[in-house]
Amino acid sequence: MPLFGNTFSPKKTPPRKSASLSNLHMLDRSSREIELGLEYGTPVMTLTGQSMRFENGQWIAESFGDTGDRREANRLRKRIQQLEEENNLLQLKIDILLDMLSETTAESHLMQKEMEELKNYSRKRK
Repeated sequence: MPLFGNTFSPKKTPPRKSASLSNLHMLDRSSREIELGLEYGTPVMTLTGQSMRFENGQWIAESFGDTGDRREANRLRKRIQQLEEENNLLQLKIDILLDMLSETTAESHLMQKEMEELKNYSRKRK
């Protein structure tokens, strides 16, 4: 007979309470939307006086605070386009330079091979 009781027989757990006391899960979708207000619409935010909405995975500006912001945005768009064109031109130049480098490397390898063959031929003649 153990001194402090049987430690290996755990107490029975009390029965669980109902998971949800609300009957909202029994309502159909339209009733739930009316009851809980689940019509969200598109997300909208305002930063520094500029309102933007989220559509099709992108933030789209709805309104500009003043004309200075609009001019700044247009200036930045033009600058972005200019930089993209410059980037494309530089990529093209890099491609051309790499082609030229590979061509000259191939030519130099051929010339080295020809020189080795000529050396071997001249050694055989002697």
